[in-house]
Amino acid sequence: MDEEFLKKRARLIRDLADKADPFIKRRLTDLANSYDARLKRPASRATMTLRSNPSSETEPTRGSG
Repeated sequence: MDEEFLKKRARLIRDLADKADPFIKRRLTDLANSYDARLKRPASRATMTLRSNPSSETEPTRGSG
């Protein structure tokens, strides 16, 4: 997901939590924290591989036969 989307979503959820009763506030705060954790988590290994080596796809070589 887009980093900006995650930041905005966490902010929106925290705003809702400020207006909620204590039980819901706790649940919403936990949800916002999960969005923050996704922001801090490094990209998956597959994503990092694709980003670091965009020309990793090579055509099969043909033998000189």
